[in-house]
Amino acid sequence: MRGGDVLMCKTLKAARVFAAAFLLALAAHAARAQGEITVEGRLSRTVESGGWLISADAGKYLILNARSFQRETWFKEGAVVTATGQVKTETMTGYMEGAPFEARTLRPRRGGAPNPNGDAAASDGDAGNNTGTGNTQGAKAVAGLVRGTTRVVVTGESTVQAQPDTAVVTVAVVTQNASASEAQAENASKTDAVVRAVKAAAGAGAEVKTGGYTLQPQYAYKEGSPPTITSYVARNAVNVTTGALDRVGAIIDAATRAGANNVDGLAFTLRRDESARAQALSAATRDATAKARTVAEALGGRLVRVIEVQEGGA
Repeated sequence: MRGGDVLMCKTLKAARVFAAAFLLALAAHAARAQGEITVEGRLSRTVESGGWLISADAGKYLILNARSFQRETWFKEGAVVTATGQVKTETMTGYMEGAPFEARTLRPRRGGAPNPNGDAAASDGDAGNNTGTGNTQGAKAVAGLVRGTTRVVVTGESTVQAQPDTAVVTVAVVTQNASASEAQAENASKTDAVVRAVKAAAGAGAEVKTGGYTLQPQYAYKEGSPPTITSYVARNAVNVTTGALDRVGAIIDAATRAGANNVDGLAFTLRRDESARAQALSAATRDATAKARTVAEALGGRLVRVIEVQEGGA
């Protein structure tokens, strides 16, 4: 506060955003995995509702277009299938369980069991044209996409400043008397007067309440004798919460004139902080993403997706 004008502002520091990102390790064979491959494995459900995987020795493949094949009678959990399609590394899903895979064809495998010589085959044309060598190379390529990754954890921070919209004034009424009942009675009378005064000064919309009432004996100590009670001190606090920041001085003046003899505290805060908090979180997230991308490029790779975000507190 400066010269009676409320100029205080509250700083919102965005909860630290920890972005755990997958960094794809680029290998020479990774480019081949961008083409069409053939995958052999068993159908299984994902942790995401309605999701399906092909579980193969080379890894798991999340079927992006599973609905296109779910009407088939053989499409069920545990079925051994052969699928031809592409791994979509740019695609993001909620849990990212397996490599995102868009199937062009999906059919039950004849013979029932997956091919032990390789579960993913690189293909330049129809799946039937694959050779044993192609199977091995394709399996390595897709396995690289699934398992050849580095997990990068970064922290993003942001600070947003906003004008306060609420003031909290705390005053106290303290009375002392040789009689406990007299100290209480005097305190109650003065507290009522203070409450009426601050309500009038704060105006409509202010929240006024009492709290923190105490009654404590005061002791006299003499050497060789037990302490004796000389008086009692009663204390009652009055809290005023108001959005009229220009009335803070008048509220304190009214309280002291009515009998409050202690000002416990004055705080400014931001009640409606949704907009400022959203700005801070958004900026912190962008900061974390930029850091992860920089680390990825420094390691010769690229940022694939964010797999986890944690708000660390404000």
